[in-house]
Amino acid sequence: MAAALHIHDTLSRAAQPVVPADGETLRFYCCGPTVYGPAHIGNFRAFLAQDLFRRVAELSGLKTRHVRNITDVDDKTIRESQAAGETLQGFTSAWTERFHTDARALNLLEPHVEPKATGHIAEQIALIETLVAKGHAYRSDDGSVYFGVASYPAYGKLTRIADRELKAGAGETANDADEYEKDNVADFALWKARKPEDGDNHWPSPWGEGRPGWHLECSAMGMKYLGESFDLHAGGVDLCFPHHENEIAQSEACTGHEFARLWLHNEHLMVEGQKMSKSLGNLYTLADIEERGYSAAELRYALLAGSYRTKINFSFARMDEARGNLVRVAELAAALGGDLPDYDDLVGRAAGGTLDFGPFAEAWAALLDDLNTAAALGAFFSALKPVERAVANGSSDASARDAARIGLAGIIAAFGWSLPEVGAAEAECAPPEVMALAEQRAAAKAAKDWPEADRLRDEIAAAGWAIKDGKHGYELVKG
Repeated sequence: MAAALHIHDTLSRAAQPVVPADGETLRFYCCGPTVYGPAHIGNFRAFLAQDLFRRVAELSGLKTRHVRNITDVDDKTIRESQAAGETLQGFTSAWTERFHTDARALNLLEPHVEPKATGHIAEQIALIETLVAKGHAYRSDDGSVYFGVASYPAYGKLTRIADRELKAGAGETANDADEYEKDNVADFALWKARKPEDGDNHWPSPWGEGRPGWHLECSAMGMKYLGESFDLHAGGVDLCFPHHENEIAQSEACTGHEFARLWLHNEHLMVEGQKMSKSLGNLYTLADIEERGYSAAELRYALLAGSYRTKINFSFARMDEARGNLVRVAELAAALGGDLPDYDDLVGRAAGGTLDFGPFAEAWAALLDDLNTAAALGAFFSALKPVERAVANGSSDASARDAARIGLAGIIAAFGWSLPEVGAAEAECAPPEVMALAEQRAAAKAAKDWPEADRLRDEIAAAGWAIKDGKHGYELVKG
């Protein structure tokens, strides 16, 4: 078995090893999209962090079972579908397909199971019935059902929230708190009684017609497909409270077992130093990014360039940097022969304990250490330069080139990069004599001998090559 992955667990506030409780399959649940419009790049930061987690887990030798839900019934989906004059199913199905299209473009691995909330009404009703029977939930006069927070003493253990901080609706909007009757301001809805503004979006239940509460959906689907207790739950930091607190409370009150052993939360995405908002005009979708001439692959690179646990700042300068770095990686891949093993091949090697990251082992170690992508990229590009030189000047033997090829493929697979095509001229290696001239020029530049550097540039050009300087060094391109 390869080295173990560790992540920062929100619940324990400590680094924890990621190990399947059953010794066989890592079972994890990710909060998916609410499908009432296109997902923006902040949403996709969360989905990409989850995808990175799965990739690193599988490339470390773990077998996984990944569940990501679709929220296709809640206040927003009902409101927006009615404003559009469409049925809830037709409206949410169209936005679900848009999400899938964007996810494929961003090279997200498909979850093993992708349940929809509307397809699991029976499971949600059954969960509520158990909570009512155990004294953790109660029906109000209008037919709504609430979870009684006071009945679960461990409430707030994920975020360490004190009783005095519980505000009206621990999970409901201010309007919900005003319009639904409940015993305590901190209690949250498990079942919402039918209202005129819900239109045809309601289901029968023992408490009358209505619809499930948002928090309930994830508990019911998570437990159906992963069991009453599973290994890890992931989502954005904005979901810690109240969504994930409420999931824990209702699930553990129902079963008496720990809901999820580990919790993985990603931080917010900033845009040009500001919080994303429609009013500021900086709430971008993938389509917006592509309209500006950038690719989904470049967006993926940019959104994974910083640690998932820190706020990162999206900018188009970051996108330009992503473009250049992907081209550089693609050129080395081409120079190494271009025939890199695919993801499934690499996962198979990892499962068999034979995946070796070679010269990029330090970058891989950083990914195993709480998915530290910033450190991983620093180590990766530090290791990249000597590999590029050795390939370009022909000093690496077949064994070294193969180790570099497998290791490069492993890092590409872990980050999920889709590489751009490079032309034959760009991928062609400079002959040793030209490479030697380029190294002499680099030394002249370091010594600030500008006349000599210019003379060597001209000599390189006369040999049919152009030299391009960049932040990581230089690049030789056939003229």
